[in-house]
Amino acid sequence: MAKNITVIVLAAGQGKRMRSDLPKVLHPLAGRPLLAHVLGSAQALRAREMRVVHGHGGELVKQAFAGQPVKWIHQAEQRGTGHAVRQAMPGIRSGDVVLVLYGDVPLVPPETLRKLVAKASKGQLAILTARLPVPTGYGRIVRGERGRICAIVEEKDATPAQREIDEINTGLLACPAARLAGWTRRLRANNAQKEFYLTDCVGLAVKDGVPVVSVTAGSPDEVLGINDKMQLAEAEAILRRRLTTELMLSGVTLADPERCDIRGTLKCGRDVYIDADVIIEGTVVLGDGVRVGPFTLVRDATVGAGTVIHSHCVIEQGVIGTRCDIGPYARVRPEVQLGDGAKLGNFVEIKKSVIGAGSKVNHLSYIGDATIGSKVNVGAGTITCNYDGANKHRTIIGDGAFIGSGVELVAPVEIGPGATIGAGSTITRAAPAGQLTLERSRQATIPNWKRPAKKSR
Repeated sequence: MAKNITVIVLAAGQGKRMRSDLPKVLHPLAGRPLLAHVLGSAQALRAREMRVVHGHGGELVKQAFAGQPVKWIHQAEQRGTGHAVRQAMPGIRSGDVVLVLYGDVPLVPPETLRKLVAKASKGQLAILTARLPVPTGYGRIVRGERGRICAIVEEKDATPAQREIDEINTGLLACPAARLAGWTRRLRANNAQKEFYLTDCVGLAVKDGVPVVSVTAGSPDEVLGINDKMQLAEAEAILRRRLTTELMLSGVTLADPERCDIRGTLKCGRDVYIDADVIIEGTVVLGDGVRVGPFTLVRDATVGAGTVIHSHCVIEQGVIGTRCDIGPYARVRPEVQLGDGAKLGNFVEIKKSVIGAGSKVNHLSYIGDATIGSKVNVGAGTITCNYDGANKHRTIIGDGAFIGSGVELVAPVEIGPGATIGAGSTITRAAPAGQLTLERSRQATIPNWKRPAKKSR
């Protein structure tokens, strides 16, 4: 394969059929913009440079990829694919192989691109083709003697015989930079749209005696272009099948592969089980033997071996220890660490807190901005009152403490190791270690009191 590769990604289209204010290449596919998938495949080739031709919504696109190793080319006037490539050619080294990709064709795998580059590195024009059972709407690959490509004919210009051809042009190509630069300069807008077509380079190559060779896509799925929301959903389903197949082949058990959405990167240990309707977002690591219940979202989290996440949970940016038990209906918000063997029960919300090994927050509680030691029991309905309307304050609970049900811990406050807090207490001052602390107002019954009644109309 050529060592020096420059990638040009055409991403200037407005995408009117998406019916959206968002530039087409920024629409999400499996949690990442379409363009991110294209650049990811290109990066796998270790290209010298990646150039993205942008137009509509270009500033939004550039902002979305700020910090990426990309050179941005502005195509102020969209006059066709050939014109876009011509805009991007200045400054590319003549000895490079140029690989032309499209920002709305996100599913082409790196191995297919490597084949294109390998053929172009021999001085040829290499184009990516595909065979479709119904090729309607695509340009056809016309071959002459010995199966050599001699032309690409658009469907509206094709003869009845040519329309029977099932090999179509995808638009992706690779070519030595010097030749591509020369051909794009020679393109003419001799068509009804008055545009410069990149496909006309095929005819120029044939005229110049340069071999035009093809790489056939492994599947029509690889070359699906995204022009509307239906095609976006189709691409989502294709990518989902790819990702879930990889997971199952690696040993992960999926209750229903069609109902598991991977919108990021998922790494799993051995004997992981994922139930139906689970969504994975960002970067997620599941250790050996982890079980994830149905209707659960896990985002940017690491989950230790043997942990069970029951149904209907939301885990965001947490570090979960081994053998933890979470849910059902628990929410772990960002900046949470659970020690080994910790338990969060049903309808528990926790944020920006550390829960020690073996501690339990069983049900109907809110824990925020807290540090809880090991083997602590937090009773039902406990609330850490961490916000005073302007600032957040911390609650500290020592090892082995027991917090009764219905307790309010008004931060900043510290509960000593081994302390017991009586049910129904509102604790505003430090509770000493190893002792019972409680705070309750006197109960009173008011004789002859009557509840207010609405006046009749």
